[in-house]
Amino acid sequence: MAKKVLIISTSLRKASNSEALADAFAKGATDAGHQVEQISLQGKEIAFCRGCFACLQNRRCAIADDAVAIVEKMHDADVIAFATPIYYYEMSGQMKTLLDRANALFDSDYAFGDIYFLTAAAEDAEEVPQRAISGLTGWIDCFERAKLAGTVFAGGVTDAGEIKGHAALQQAYDMGKAIQA
Repeated sequence: MAKKVLIISTSLRKASNSEALADAFAKGATDAGHQVEQISLQGKEIAFCRGCFACLQNRRCAIADDAVAIVEKMHDADVIAFATPIYYYEMSGQMKTLLDRANALFDSDYAFGDIYFLTAAAEDAEEVPQRAISGLTGWIDCFERAKLAGTVFAGGVTDAGEIKGHAALQQAYDMGKAIQA
């Protein structure tokens, strides 16, 4: 049975390297027969969480912006993949803000189980994405049925489009294609 795969690209730069990873993952998941939707945070209005916790009672954030619809899509997805540039050894600020705003998912009957993480950075040392992975797993740990199913890191890419030909693109494609129905 095909799964609903949601891919969220969190870079605000057009033709970003992390978005290329998201595209490769999407192609793999599509080729595997899954229902794939990609969302880019480019042009989206996503305010900071206010910590009011109204979302836990209403199952919806009290702030009316683009995060509400994205979080609803996250709720209904079987698989979520986040793609982010690594800034100062962490996920992008807009990704962290979206994760904070996804608090309405906590203690809900969310569908997702497998979470994937696609990252790109100027530095290419193996440990570069570790803090970002730790940040995402901190969020995942709050969801009993969810787990980090896989990561891809493209190091040594700075300028938009510089990822072309990078081995991580094939890894992202293969990871998307390997999602089990």
